[in-house]
Amino acid sequence: MEDIVEEILRLKQERKAIILAHVYQPEEIQEIADFSGDSFALSRKAAATDAEVIVFCGVRFMAETANILSPDKITLLPAVDAGCQMFDDTLEAGVRKMQAEHPDALLVSYVNTPASVKALSDVCCTSSNAAAVVQSLPKDKEILFVPDENLGAFAQAHCPEHHVICWHGGCPIHQALRVDEVEAAKAAHPEALVLMHPECRAEVRALADYVGSTTGIIKYAEQSPAQEFIIATEQGVMYELTERCPDKHFYMASRRLLCVNMKKTNLEKVRDALKTLEPRVVVPTEIREKATAALTRMLEIAGK
Repeated sequence: MEDIVEEILRLKQERKAIILAHVYQPEEIQEIADFSGDSFALSRKAAATDAEVIVFCGVRFMAETANILSPDKITLLPAVDAGCQMFDDTLEAGVRKMQAEHPDALLVSYVNTPASVKALSDVCCTSSNAAAVVQSLPKDKEILFVPDENLGAFAQAHCPEHHVICWHGGCPIHQALRVDEVEAAKAAHPEALVLMHPECRAEVRALADYVGSTTGIIKYAEQSPAQEFIIATEQGVMYELTERCPDKHFYMASRRLLCVNMKKTNLEKVRDALKTLEPRVVVPTEIREKATAALTRMLEIAGK
């Protein structure tokens, strides 16, 4: 493994590359990354560098977003088959149908969507600013929220005066978390605070002490005087939590919080991507320009 890591570091320098790793990635991938974090924040960091090549260790929509923000850079996705279980190839057609049924509605799309859906959107949002984005929109307009109904419901709960119509679907990993699993974790660790992602269902979120993005969860754990935490998001975040808070104790809410797509990246694939500058992700210009407008409006509204 040391030989592969050394080769990656050498190739990275030769290619003037930057390696990004989502916090759900395997530990060995996060260890070699220049930056780790949430997907949109990573894309913004990459855009601010003078790197010529972006190696995005994550899933396809993340690499697309990086390419949208940095069209002048080569964007590589080492795990070319890493998709997102939150949606499939029918999402764009379904969203177009939804818009046809609600022609006056505004479309808010989670950044966890394909570039083609971002291009159809009035504004994008992240898991940390979804409520702020919805709150900023006119109260007399219907709001279509795609593709995670749990995040949409979370935003709606913070903006009860808005009419939000949610896409029926969501992250199967977070959505599968059950009340009894969280209750069992709380019984096993009665002093622990429950930190949870908003992609979990409403009845499960009701058991949380804090609900927020993965970055929000990490920051909360860092800043809290508490010493024990139950983590209700994908288990890859445990690496960053233990790195930043070595004296605190973290317990997963469920062993089932595992995304197989996020685990498809390995060191060999990162090395090979740097060697061959493949597989590349290129968002067509027309889609990129429309998606950029939706992302820019989000930043104007929420700033992150």
